[in-house]
Amino acid sequence: MSGINEERVRGGNIIKDIGTDDDWQPSVIESLCMNCYKNGTTRLLLTRIPFFREVIVSSFSCEHCHWSNTEIQSAGEIQEQGVCYSLKIKTKQDMNREVVKADSATTKIPELDFEIPPFTQKGSLSTIEGLLARAVAGLEQDQPERRESDPEVAARIDQFIQKLQTLKDVEEEFTLVIEDPSGNSFVENPLAPQKDEAMTVTKFKRTIEQDKQLGIRADEDDEDVEEEEPAANDIDSMRNEVLQFDTNCPECSRPAKTNMKLVNIPHFKEVIIMATNCESCGHRTNEVKSGGATEEQGTKITLHITDASDMTRDLLKSETCFVHIPELEFELGMGALGGKFTTLEGLLKDIKDLIVDKNPFICGDSGVLDKIQKLKEFGGKIDKVMAGEMDVHIVLDDPAGNSYLQNVYAPEPDPEMKIEIYTRTFEENEELGLNDMKTEGYEEEK
Repeated sequence: MSGINEERVRGGNIIKDIGTDDDWQPSVIESLCMNCYKNGTTRLLLTRIPFFREVIVSSFSCEHCHWSNTEIQSAGEIQEQGVCYSLKIKTKQDMNREVVKADSATTKIPELDFEIPPFTQKGSLSTIEGLLARAVAGLEQDQPERRESDPEVAARIDQFIQKLQTLKDVEEEFTLVIEDPSGNSFVENPLAPQKDEAMTVTKFKRTIEQDKQLGIRADEDDEDVEEEEPAANDIDSMRNEVLQFDTNCPECSRPAKTNMKLVNIPHFKEVIIMATNCESCGHRTNEVKSGGATEEQGTKITLHITDASDMTRDLLKSETCFVHIPELEFELGMGALGGKFTTLEGLLKDIKDLIVDKNPFICGDSGVLDKIQKLKEFGGKIDKVMAGEMDVHIVLDDPAGNSYLQNVYAPEPDPEMKIEIYTRTFEENEELGLNDMKTEGYEEEK
């Protein structure tokens, strides 16, 4: 990192959005070529990937032996949960999707029973076609030696390489799975802001073994430390007190303070609101967690927006909640934007910021014209909804039953709002991690 401009480092803003600064150039560092052991050149670019996070893209080239190499690393911290992308590849166009694969990610193609284990490849920023080409190159690397030492194994690998090569033509549908316990891998959704029906994104809790692989748990620490349950008087004091603890800013990673308070929402339940304010870069964020357990049934709230005054309704969106706007063909998936306690207008502004205003792909030379136009039109429709100029419905679908939208007619029914209580499907319980959860009957088993 010594080649990075010191003034930019002192300014605390070394990571830039794509296309936001014409003067922002990659840092160039002289480094050793591992092929010929002469000096080559490494270029480092610190940037943000839209709908994702900060990454470091490095590219090495040697003018002596012409060897080159590219690599990508996360510039942020390990996420609270792991992430798994499952994509059904149906057309050749799907092969052009951009993919960030961290070195901790496992890549699978179930139809071929093919798997690339974690930490066997460096992180990469590529396309799906590029991932397949890299896998083929890795298998071909030692084939000349295998053909001499073990021709039978080499022949079987040649056959498998041929199968991987044919996948590029997408003659048959296949599935690509990228599972990353660090949460720092990413697969592009080319249909944004609409939901990608071909791709499923799920978050999961890491196992102890995965924590050890990522280096965030000591090898000898095999058991979780049991936490004491807070006493009733401690919970009562939390309701009247704002708790504060140290954390790192999600934007600049400098030390910051997070405030936490237990709040009772009328006609609903208790929630925990957390707000972080960074004095270094000015970044602010808030998040809300349910103060209770997952409900026995899911909740679906549908509001018909008829007036600009609806924008002032209080809204609680848990991190398990889906947001739909049918008239705009828009769906926000589970986990996007996290949990929020805001107003309806605040939620729509956050959606617009995520999709349009803070999307680096619609500025600079990285933007595709039809995608830019599509996203800007979507932003204009969101503005009309907030101004009460567009008649739409907004749907909060929360399988965990922990989301809420204010009824301004309470305790009377709201004529423009419909609340449906439904039984979760097996798949929804699986996504919430409830199918394998057992909280009763331990004494009988002993």
